[in-house]
Amino acid sequence: MADSSALADFLGAHPPFQGAPPAALAEIAAAAVEHEYASGAWVVGPGRATEQTATDTVFMVRTGRVVILHPDHAQPAEVPIDTIGVGGVFGFSALLSGGTVEFGVRAIEPSVVLELPGELSRPWFATPTGLAFLADAVTSASAHRAGPREGTAGRTVGELISAPAVFTTVGTTVRDAVRHMTEQGSSYVLIPLRGSRYAIFTDRDLRVRVVAAGVGIDTPIERVMTSPAETVTADRLAGTVLMDMLERGLRHMPVVSTRGEILGVVDDSDLYAASTRRSFVVRRAVMSASTPAELAEVGKLVPRLVVDLFRGGTDAMAVSAILSVVADSLVRRAVEIEWSARPEVPRNNVAWITLGSVARREAMPSSDIDSALSWLDATADPDSTGQSDAMPRTRDEALMELAVRVHADLDGAGLPSDTNGAVASSPRFARSARQWESAAEHWLSNPFGDRGNPAGDSGLIMSSLMIDGRVVWGPSELHTVPEAYRRQLVDHPDALRLQLREALAGRARLRSLRDVLARRGGTFDLKAHALTPIVNLARWGGLSVGIGSSSTPARLEAASGNGLLSERDVATLTEVFALLQRLRLSHQVNQLVAGHRPGDVLIMAELSPLERSMLTDGVREIAAVQRRVGYLAANVGVHR
Repeated sequence: MADSSALADFLGAHPPFQGAPPAALAEIAAAAVEHEYASGAWVVGPGRATEQTATDTVFMVRTGRVVILHPDHAQPAEVPIDTIGVGGVFGFSALLSGGTVEFGVRAIEPSVVLELPGELSRPWFATPTGLAFLADAVTSASAHRAGPREGTAGRTVGELISAPAVFTTVGTTVRDAVRHMTEQGSSYVLIPLRGSRYAIFTDRDLRVRVVAAGVGIDTPIERVMTSPAETVTADRLAGTVLMDMLERGLRHMPVVSTRGEILGVVDDSDLYAASTRRSFVVRRAVMSASTPAELAEVGKLVPRLVVDLFRGGTDAMAVSAILSVVADSLVRRAVEIEWSARPEVPRNNVAWITLGSVARREAMPSSDIDSALSWLDATADPDSTGQSDAMPRTRDEALMELAVRVHADLDGAGLPSDTNGAVASSPRFARSARQWESAAEHWLSNPFGDRGNPAGDSGLIMSSLMIDGRVVWGPSELHTVPEAYRRQLVDHPDALRLQLREALAGRARLRSLRDVLARRGGTFDLKAHALTPIVNLARWGGLSVGIGSSSTPARLEAASGNGLLSERDVATLTEVFALLQRLRLSHQVNQLVAGHRPGDVLIMAELSPLERSMLTDGVREIAAVQRRVGYLAANVGVHR
């Protein structure tokens, strides 16, 4: 056992325990256990007791140094992930996520390592000092961290699929399902449902829902499966998917194509091996906030996270995806905080939908938060009063008032509300699922017209917002708009033609760019005049092949060869989109560092000659694709 008095002083000098009251430090010190290690000895890894890798433990180096090693490199020719010195902490990712220590640790000089109980240590990671420590850990980009795990941080979940998915059918007994899992060497089985959806039954379900619950093994699988299962598309980054899984308590994630076809299933161990600490620890910090004030403190860490990630060498598209997932977690936490403070507001069968760039996982520091609400119609909701086909007015008002508070919390956390009113506190963006479906049918029938529409909606504008939407809280099936538009090619071909016309109307403005290049001090709106034309064309391209919500690159890939967008066009737009996002993020990171509000308007004179050349070429390429698509569409009678 460690000397409690001296150890309490030592703990208090290092994060996350700095600022902890003496009584708390004394309690942790009294429970701490010291381990001495010779140089070269294993702290965690081969030959060490398994209890040292328990999830309810965190380690701190008191003297000496230790090296963190990827489990695949626990051999004589080792490649380090990290080096931890005096006062350094490791094992906190497993502690906060409920996982296991997935790495090896070896002393590289005589060292003393403290084993601290998780029950006493965990709360201090939620303090301002602890959150700052987590942000440093997440965003650190030191050269010695660029080991084998760092190199895989940008891998997609599609790249990690190692085997075909394992299926069974509805009506199969638990006994037969488990037998099938055993034969296939699988820890899960998928069950196809109607409407291109799937349920999942896992080894954890077997332990918790069958064995622990005393359910018979001849019970039909539908009694104990999770339905519907969460899914992700193959283009999602492994680190961001892991963050989603940790927050939702999931161990398995089915991976689908942009068309909804099952490609395989990844589990959390696959993703841990492809993720760095920066990929998910900040998400745990967000989840520790319990008040709007605490959420605001966590929000202050986000700009720093973006700056450190980008300047540490992380690809701009990966930074954007990580920022989008962090924004999701802040939104979700704000919703939960406000619902907890207002228990009288109905929450069953209600979905909060994020819209815009955050929904497409293409957020930038300048991005605002667009949102919508959807709820189950009263006649279909067992928890409603059943007074009418639409929700009672009091419920509508209560939900929209809650949305006002949620957006106020997000404003305080540095995520401003959409300035054009695309927020869930507006009646235009707060409707029942049936009302959203009816609105979608109206937009498809009248893409440009407001006449006869009580809400005064413009179909093209509203549909572009809602098609991008993604549910971040509540049942995903309550977001009914994308499903209506996936049938657009067959049911409403005229509306699809009008969407193409609208996408081509917003031309990439090469002429304006030449003008500003000729004048020192000229400006260029990178989003409006370059990125938005790609996003709109990609959205149309996705709809032309039945793809609703997705990212811009994924939509472009799906639309390749649709008769108007060639493979070359898709490759060009995808490359230019990545280039512009990199230039955009670089610009906004510089603004953050300078203490300015990030935005999309570039001052051309401040760009390097290479950046101006790249921007000029990029805008020219977008305009060329728009002209080619427009020409082809006119020749085949699509664009008229």
